[in-house]
Amino acid sequence: MERPYILHMFTPGKQMSPFDINMAADAGYQIIVPYTDVAIDGITGLTQDAIFSRGPKGVQRTGIFIGGRDALLAADMLTRAQKAMVKPFVVSLMADPSGAYTTAAGMVASVEAALKKHHRHGLEGQQVVILGGTGPVGRIAGVLAAQAGAEVRLSSRNGIDVAEEAAQKTGAHFGVTLHGVSGGDRAAIRTSVGEADVVLACAAAGVQVLSPEDLTHAKRLKVAADVNAVPPEGIAGVGVMDDAKPLAGTQAVGIGALAIGNVKYQTQHRLLVQMCAAEKAVVLSFTEAFATARAFLAEGKAS
Repeated sequence: MERPYILHMFTPGKQMSPFDINMAADAGYQIIVPYTDVAIDGITGLTQDAIFSRGPKGVQRTGIFIGGRDALLAADMLTRAQKAMVKPFVVSLMADPSGAYTTAAGMVASVEAALKKHHRHGLEGQQVVILGGTGPVGRIAGVLAAQAGAEVRLSSRNGIDVAEEAAQKTGAHFGVTLHGVSGGDRAAIRTSVGEADVVLACAAAGVQVLSPEDLTHAKRLKVAADVNAVPPEGIAGVGVMDDAKPLAGTQAVGIGALAIGNVKYQTQHRLLVQMCAAEKAVVLSFTEAFATARAFLAEGKAS
C-alpha cells in the first residue's frame, strides 16, 4: 500500500485558511491536517512528531505549511521548522501567511513585467511607495521590490512613526533597506505619490487610498497596482481586471486585484505542487514565490 501524501498546516491563529486547505487538496495532498494556536516554541516538537513517524520514504510524501497573519513570525516559524529536521528525516516546508508571500510575489512580478514592457527596465532605481505598507502583503512586497533594486517607502495611515518602525523592523529582519513615510492625511499621501515611479496599494479591502484628485499629483508615476477587489477600488480608475491598462488622468498603467490574483493563484498552486511532488525536500518562502511568479508571467509573454 502506497503511503498517502500528508500536509501538516501550522498557524498561530484560531483557524487555518479554507483557501489554503483547498489549494493544498488541489495540489495533490490527500490528508490535510490543520493545527491552530501554534506558538513558535511549539514548532520544533510538532515538526519532529511529523517527521519521525513515517520513515525516510514516508517523509518524501510529508509536507509542512505555515500560515497565520504575521509575515515576520511566519518566516521565523519556517526557520525553526527547518532547524528541527534530523537527517534523513527531512520534509518539505512552505510558508504563506494569509497568502501574503504569494500575493506580494504576484504583485511585484506583475509590476516588474509592466515596467519592462512599457519602459524597458525593471525595478532597479525606481521609487516605490506602498500604501498600507505595514500589513503583511505590503511588508513582503517592499522586501521583494528592495531586493530587485528599488528604493522603497512603506506608508501608514497611522503616521510616520508607525511606518518607520515597520520599515526598520522588516528591513532588518530580511536584510534590506526600507523607509517609512506618513500616509496619515491627504497632503502626506500626495507628497509621497508625487515622488513615486510605482505605487502599490495594499490597504484593507474596500478602502480607497488614492482618489482621482490624489492621482493628479503623481506626475512621474509609471505603474499603479492594487490588491483590493472590494468596491471601491483602492486606486481610483484601476479596475479589478486591468492588466497594465492605461490609467486615466496619468501617464501610468494600472494593474488590478484580479489580474494580480491570477498570478498569486498560479504561484501558490505551483509551489504546493512542487512541494508535494519533490523527491528531495524543498523550503519555499517569498523568494521562491517571486521566482515562480516571474516564470509564470514569462510563459504568458512567450506564448
